[in-house]
Amino acid sequence: ANEPAQRGIAVVVLEAGPRFTADDFENDEYAMTAKFGWHDKRVFEGTTEAVAGWPDEPASMCKGLGGTTLHWAAMCPRFLDFELRTRSAYGPIEGADIIDWPLSPAELAPYYDRAEDKMGVSGTHGIPRHRGNNNYRVIAAGARRLGYTRVDANNMAINVEPRDGRNACDQIGFCMQGCTSGAKWSTFNVEIPKAEATGRCEVRPQCMALKIEHDDSGRVSGVVYADPSGAQQMQKARAVCVAGNAIETPRLLLNSASPAFPDGLANAEGAVGRYYMRHMEGFVYAEFERPVRMYRGIQCGGVVRDDCRDDPSRGFVGGIYYFLNGTHLPYCASDLNPHGWGRALSEWIEAYERIAAVCIYGEDLAVATNRVSLHATEKDHYGLPIPVAHVDDHPNELAMRNYGQKTACAFYEAAGARRTHEAYRMPTSHNMGSCRMSEDPRAGVVDKWGRSHQVPNLFVSD
Repeated sequence: ANEPAQRGIAVVVLEAGPRFTADDFENDEYAMTAKFGWHDKRVFEGTTEAVAGWPDEPASMCKGLGGTTLHWAAMCPRFLDFELRTRSAYGPIEGADIIDWPLSPAELAPYYDRAEDKMGVSGTHGIPRHRGNNNYRVIAAGARRLGYTRVDANNMAINVEPRDGRNACDQIGFCMQGCTSGAKWSTFNVEIPKAEATGRCEVRPQCMALKIEHDDSGRVSGVVYADPSGAQQMQKARAVCVAGNAIETPRLLLNSASPAFPDGLANAEGAVGRYYMRHMEGFVYAEFERPVRMYRGIQCGGVVRDDCRDDPSRGFVGGIYYFLNGTHLPYCASDLNPHGWGRALSEWIEAYERIAAVCIYGEDLAVATNRVSLHATEKDHYGLPIPVAHVDDHPNELAMRNYGQKTACAFYEAAGARRTHEAYRMPTSHNMGSCRMSEDPRAGVVDKWGRSHQVPNLFVSD
């Protein structure tokens, strides 16, 4: 919205949720999940642990102006070379359908530079890193004792010092609840206000996009949406950029089927909704003799990078990051054992002040059957089919997670942990895929600019 508005182009933003203010943010994890979560009905199927634990909602999204940038932890690692050319680097992998990105590191570099400078990413362009908290010091000590060297306080789009009209970080945690400090970059507090200041961007909150219309030539002509009263309206457009996250974006395109596009808009090759991804994810908790107080400071203000490399001798392809995971007591308790209770869990809760925590992230592989589709019979209150997401874990992902969790346990044991705990997958906010980029129009939905291969004035911009 901001970039075209800055260049003189009139923009309308249709936002399904409300418009928040900074006063709406609370340093309360569950209160904010209830306030800005996307709670519309959806169904998840498959064999992954998150589906078994949360059949209705194993994916976190935000419904409100600012989208999931309200919730994101603000970590900003760049893609590495092998991550942009997975098919060339890994070769064929049974059960996966991986391709190289239609982008190179050299092509992306100037855009990374612009984004990091605009967002004030720590550790880039002369911007200092944040000071490490206790949670960081613990894992850094353990990793270095095991010979790991690429350990730092992370690249965060959270101000170290006042910048671009935003406050410096107050180091109070709760980074994923909207940021009451006003230090974290999000579209809510940076891009949308700047776009509106041009006089060329109109934001319409509580306006849910229902269908994208097209003309006789096959070019999109506008968007049908429900206004705050529920009445349907039509917004004409010369171009449409869909940014509904990796579940609602394909749902909108599939719900935009017409005689000219019987399988959904931009879906000539059947790729819309396919290759849904959400990162390999695991958690490790460790109890120490003395207080750690992991909740103080930035939630994800530290990383171990050494294992983010492609080394198939470890039993999997792809790389792993170990990011800090400093949660407050309610989330920590549910993350440790989301559906359990008893002495074992209560002993961990009692040790909360002495707990350190890390999350392990790696890239899950593109699998054609991991996909977002439309429910055959169930509809939402607008009369549209609700989304169904099918997710199975690929063996590579399970091997990667097992290696990562065992390594993280070793970090903590080297730092003197009394005990460690490996937690399983939670609902994730790292929703990706489902409208993937491709050089070959038969292999994806959009080109390297995010433009639909099939519809020249339709873009996927999230």
